[in-house]
Amino acid sequence: MHPMWVFILASGCAFSCVLIDCLCFYLDPEWASYKLGIFICLNCSGIHRNLPEISRVKSLRLDFWERNLIEFMRNHGNLWAKAKYEAKVPPFYYTPKSHDCMVLRQQWIRAKYERGEFLDTGVCQDPCSREGCLWKLGKGRRQFQKRQFLLSAKEGVMKYYTKESKVPKAVISLETLNAMFQVEKIGHSHGLQITYITDGQTRNLFVYHESGKEIVDWFNAIRAARYHYLRTTFPNVPEPELIPRITRSFVKEGYMEKTGPKQKEAFKVRWFCLDSQERNLLYFKNPLDAFAQGQVFIGRRDEGYEVRDDLPQKVWVKKKKPVITLVTPVREFVFICDNDRQQREWMDALNGVITQLPWLTQSTECSMPQDKV
Repeated sequence: MHPMWVFILASGCAFSCVLIDCLCFYLDPEWASYKLGIFICLNCSGIHRNLPEISRVKSLRLDFWERNLIEFMRNHGNLWAKAKYEAKVPPFYYTPKSHDCMVLRQQWIRAKYERGEFLDTGVCQDPCSREGCLWKLGKGRRQFQKRQFLLSAKEGVMKYYTKESKVPKAVISLETLNAMFQVEKIGHSHGLQITYITDGQTRNLFVYHESGKEIVDWFNAIRAARYHYLRTTFPNVPEPELIPRITRSFVKEGYMEKTGPKQKEAFKVRWFCLDSQERNLLYFKNPLDAFAQGQVFIGRRDEGYEVRDDLPQKVWVKKKKPVITLVTPVREFVFICDNDRQQREWMDALNGVITQLPWLTQSTECSMPQDKV
């Protein structure tokens, strides 16, 4: 190990805390910002290099460290920086993890160090209301069109308008509103998927903004409005239980093949999304479809729900591929996976929902058709 590395670790700055830019227990950080006095991982070091006025980066293993810089690192460190730069992080603000998309991690770092949004001396603005334009994917998934969006926690809704129309195209209740970044699915580094329930069906909106700051601000504004809704609706629920329910991402997405209710229909490829919070497995013909073709509610094991890696009796498939049978009190759903790894991942995700304890607002099965091929 490089002697400089040993010396810096001996100061007690690295192992004693979480790396605040990555928010993961990273036991071998190889970079540091000697201007901020923090240890960082490789991924975050790239972001810090783009902030030369705020942060300067050195390798712990490869670069030479002057004695004054070593002393600076010894006297600061991640815990010191966290106390200063995260003094007033709002409870609704999403704190990115190391696996989150680049725009979330980049804007988190910029918000802390460049804009100082969470300093103790900063003034927190109310983000529960927001208005502006987003590029929304149109019908047929042909092109994105600029649409006006309006978010109001006071009214309890989010709306969007087409061109100069004064009548909203949709009025979305905060009760079912959700937002998640979907960079790869949408094909844009700032891609955001907004979902909500309308007429008993899950509706998807796919949007983006040219500015990384704007799209992250929209995401956190939706979270702020949802937080306001949850605090108002469930005033006696402890905050730590509400925070995970502000917004959520699907625990698993991907293609599988499924057959129909008689289990004799031809298998067709569908895009599946598992929403663990709502305990729903939704499936679409295409990943960017606005509406699901169907969904399966997933209850608990003691209610008759089970996941198996074999076929039901009298069911036979031509393809020699891994299968999954999802058992419900109503019927057995049969899926075909491409490989063993995919089968294992889906089974683990489904079993995670089945063994999941219900929250106080246990979801009920939605009224949409449960199996429409």
